[in-house]
Amino acid sequence: MYVAESFTDSEAEILRRYFTNLDQPVFALVNLPEVVKGALFARYSRSAKSLRRLFLDEFVGELDVSGDLGVDATIGLRRAEELYDRVFLEYGDDSVAQLGGVHLACEQASNVLTKVLEWGRLMSYLEQSTRYVAYDARLGGRYRYYRDPDILGSGLGTKYVADLDGMFESYSGALPVMNEHFRRRFPKAPGDSDFVHRQAVRAKSFDSIRGMLPAAALSNVGIYGSGQGYENLLLRMRAHLLPEVRAYADMMLAELRKVIPSFLKRLDIEDRGVAWSRYLRATADSMQALAHELIGEATEPIEQTPAVRLLDFDPDGEVKLVSSALYSYVDLPEDRLRARVEKMSTADRLRVLLTYAGDRGNRRHKPGRALETPYYRFDVLCDYGAFRDLQRHRMLTIEWQRLNPIHGYSMPEAVEAAGLEGLFADTMARSAELHDALVEHFPNQAAYAVALAYRIRFVMQMNAREAMHLIELRSSTQGHPAYRHVAQEMHRLIENTAGHRAIAGMMSFADRSSEPELERLAAERRAATRRRSAV
Repeated sequence: MYVAESFTDSEAEILRRYFTNLDQPVFALVNLPEVVKGALFARYSRSAKSLRRLFLDEFVGELDVSGDLGVDATIGLRRAEELYDRVFLEYGDDSVAQLGGVHLACEQASNVLTKVLEWGRLMSYLEQSTRYVAYDARLGGRYRYYRDPDILGSGLGTKYVADLDGMFESYSGALPVMNEHFRRRFPKAPGDSDFVHRQAVRAKSFDSIRGMLPAAALSNVGIYGSGQGYENLLLRMRAHLLPEVRAYADMMLAELRKVIPSFLKRLDIEDRGVAWSRYLRATADSMQALAHELIGEATEPIEQTPAVRLLDFDPDGEVKLVSSALYSYVDLPEDRLRARVEKMSTADRLRVLLTYAGDRGNRRHKPGRALETPYYRFDVLCDYGAFRDLQRHRMLTIEWQRLNPIHGYSMPEAVEAAGLEGLFADTMARSAELHDALVEHFPNQAAYAVALAYRIRFVMQMNAREAMHLIELRSSTQGHPAYRHVAQEMHRLIENTAGHRAIAGMMSFADRSSEPELERLAAERRAATRRRSAV
């Protein structure tokens, strides 16, 4: 299932000091300064290289590793475990498990698995980007997609490989066409370097055809989390219906136990971790059966609905927000304060909110927690590629439905303009036909066949503070057009449907402009300026 890396003897000698294994797709980082691990993960998301290869090629030459030859990460571990056992297992102090963390690299994970890995709120993730990495390169001589052992061992195995190979070949064939199309459409500006223009064009090309890739496409994810965060993640993964997820959990646990074994002891205790995973699985199975009994299965697409709908909100949200904003500055109980606010004029309420927001110099200047009072619940239907980006906003509540071709797909206008409409449509047809062939015998694995351009339905519920973060970030001009549209619609609905015009106005860095010519051009120009300044 996984392609093992190969290293020279001298490379392996270096790597063994810093990585918990050299031949598995999951491994932990040890004996490195936190800033180096963070920088590695940041570079990881925009590189086609594995983390260990990236470390060798771009980092080890910058580090003084001469003193690390005798480093042993297990020194002192036994006594630390004994202390932990006394505090945690005897007294049940969960907070102890929040104080020890691990950087874990998770490679060759399908785009279905990555959404499971990134579910937890209290962990940090960096995922390899389809915007910066071309997926036409092969890994171990094969296209980069997950080869499910159960499917490959069945009568559908040959079809699975042939169809997914075909989807990758279509993507590979479309990439140079899109590059040439965008080079002609957006000539290099006089002040731009060849590198800046080339990077912006490449990102635009990757964005336009990423929908041709299947959800089986492999990605790399860097995770940083506490022992408690990993425990919760592994409990969920062990209960998951997808075999890839359960098998990956076993690999993760093996590597984590090399670094924080005590934090994960409860996973294998029958009346603790084993019972928790069994409970999660049984509940999911029961809900699936009951939903089928009461609701049934959709057999045809739902009638056309707006891509983003505001399902629920608090009509009094702005009044409550003004009360919350004032609360820390007065000596009244909240109910009396709210009564005062209700009698205020609209102009005075707006003055409060504008003062509370302050003079924001950029979108990273966030107003306080009073914005957590109002809430919004959105129903969204967009392509799976955009969902992958929006799903990372894990501080909100998100639930998504099964990935399948039932809602159709989104084709970028640029694909049609470049003359690739037929190739794109053929790829979508191949994807849907393979999904339908798999779903009867492999209902959980059938999602691997679904192209990223196919739409998925999900709900997002968030308070106004998280809405500000999501909308301002995802509506920025350098964002992908698919999720920019979702963010812009959310902003419009808060302003017009909810009638929360003051709250929408506080989101001063929300961008409602049309699609820019080259989304990444301004960002690449800024990066070039920073590189020149650093010299």
